[in-house]
Amino acid sequence: MRALVISGGGSKGAFAGGVAQYLMQGLNHNYDLFLGTSTGSLLISHLALQKIQKIKDVYTSVDQDSIFSNCPFVIQKKYGVANIGINHWNVLKNFYNGSKTFGESHNLLELIKNTITPEEFDILKSGPKDIVVTTSNLSLNTVEYKSIKDYGYEDFCEWIWISCNYTPFMSLVRKEGCEYADGGLGSMVPIEEAILRGATEVDAIILHTEVTHFNRMPSKNAFSLLTSMFGFMLDRIERQNIRIGKFVANNHDAIINFYYTPTVLTTNSLIFDREKMTDWWEKGYEFAKTKNVELSSLEPEQ
Repeated sequence: MRALVISGGGSKGAFAGGVAQYLMQGLNHNYDLFLGTSTGSLLISHLALQKIQKIKDVYTSVDQDSIFSNCPFVIQKKYGVANIGINHWNVLKNFYNGSKTFGESHNLLELIKNTITPEEFDILKSGPKDIVVTTSNLSLNTVEYKSIKDYGYEDFCEWIWISCNYTPFMSLVRKEGCEYADGGLGSMVPIEEAILRGATEVDAIILHTEVTHFNRMPSKNAFSLLTSMFGFMLDRIERQNIRIGKFVANNHDAIINFYYTPTVLTTNSLIFDREKMTDWWEKGYEFAKTKNVELSSLEPEQ
């Protein structure tokens, strides 16, 4: 049983899409299980449908307005570097309306419903492949994995959306009596879950460099400090997930093929830049192609 696991990473999901495209079209890998966290959860339904061009078009055309119904920050560029500043009016408006978060991401839910049709959902649900998204249940302090086999169209679209909600910048969702947030808060790279579900070989796309290559710039405001703090915590969670995944794989005689980003793509994955995301998709494809050519050249001749 082969599984494709895609980590969280916001706009960097475009790179993961390129890697997945090569694995599926260049190497003809056929996956039985697709498991994603955050941006990974946005990709996996379309990958399972083999509709790669469709999701590529989405990832290379979205911007902030495609994601946020109320964006809590403004993008400030200085010396060619993009940083986020607080959009005080939008934040105050959100609090005035009774929200618990700085911003809202209801546009993303609409985007999900516009790109996954009920007919496509029915094809996936009735098919042999399993599609699973990661969510964080803040009320019960647990990580929950939501399979397409267990839900209807509306519910599963909401679980995909919930998996992507990077609180406190995006929506906090109350569902089934509990508060839910981004799956990455609990499991950035759900390799362990893939193996526990029966995977014997896992292709894991990690939207982070294998080794830390940069020092973060000093925080400019409260939001940049928050994103730095969350970035630090998510990096620790990710590395812990990978260590646990390796341990579980060793105990279950499973194989993990890792695909890390070779360079730092961005220091703020909440910034959705169409031009950069288009470039990252192509880079992901070429990276996976080059990596597999190098691996095949190292294999001993029969």
